[in-house]
Amino acid sequence: MPAGVAIVLAVAAGAFTAVQSRINGQLAVRLDDAYTAATISFGSGLVILLVVLVFWRPGRDGFRKVLGEMRAGRVAWWMLLGGVAGAWFVVTQGLSSGVIGVALFTVSIVAGQTVGGVVFDLVGLGPAGRRPLTVTRAIGAATALGAVIWTVSSEIGGDVPVLLILLPFTAGLGSAWQQAVNGRIRSAASSALTSTLVNFVVGTAVLVLVTLVHAASAGWPASLPTEPWLYAGGAIGCVFIAAQAMVVRVVGVLVLALGGVAGQLTAALALDVFWPVGDATVDLATVAGTFLALVAVVIASVRWKRHRHALAADDPAVTSGS
Repeated sequence: MPAGVAIVLAVAAGAFTAVQSRINGQLAVRLDDAYTAATISFGSGLVILLVVLVFWRPGRDGFRKVLGEMRAGRVAWWMLLGGVAGAWFVVTQGLSSGVIGVALFTVSIVAGQTVGGVVFDLVGLGPAGRRPLTVTRAIGAATALGAVIWTVSSEIGGDVPVLLILLPFTAGLGSAWQQAVNGRIRSAASSALTSTLVNFVVGTAVLVLVTLVHAASAGWPASLPTEPWLYAGGAIGCVFIAAQAMVVRVVGVLVLALGGVAGQLTAALALDVFWPVGDATVDLATVAGTFLALVAVVIASVRWKRHRHALAADDPAVTSGS
């Protein structure tokens, strides 16, 4: 896959993430239960993927290939657990985004993804192998973090609980790890469908267990909303998780995270402007922080494209993924 195409897909996946955040956040508000909303989102995505698997043989063959790679010791069992991070991601969507607004939620996610992207690229967790932290990649990551601090500065000390800002940060860290291990499973299976289905099976299992425990003490929602769009989160998740699994081998975890920032923040800011939730407002800090985060994407992505062949010469894994 050409690098330019991969970055475009990363941006599109980021936009889908912001849209999913709005949908899952609204479903959680309507149900008054973030855990049930997250289970519905993951569970509906799992049903869609199982139906597709029936008609897509490469996806079924991918499971045999993954088992073979595990027996050979090239894939560790814990790499199958990316769905745990995905489950936490959708739970934080329900807990936070409906209260603090999608733009602020997404910027906090970006902080975690950026930190995770730097770390996981350095250790070589993703299928692209180790990627050194060049000066401009470091500047891009630092700029993204600066954007986060600027954007949330107007919320600190206000009516928004700090905890609801920190929760998406932890979800962002998990998201970067999820992208890396899902990419490894996708490479082993030679099928994005296989890796995405494994992600949804694990995530759904975790969420069902958590929801049952929560319902035992708090009870179940009194009724389900009737608007069909509130149940589209699972389908959207299938799209962007599969896209991320394909792209991470080409660009690495950090550039995937920062490329997704462009789509996430742009879509999130547009949603908060044209479709605001509750008392969430868009102020100067939010707009400026979004712009600064987009600048961070440009810095990191352009530098990577210029030195792509140099990196490939140093890392055989990059050459094999070109």
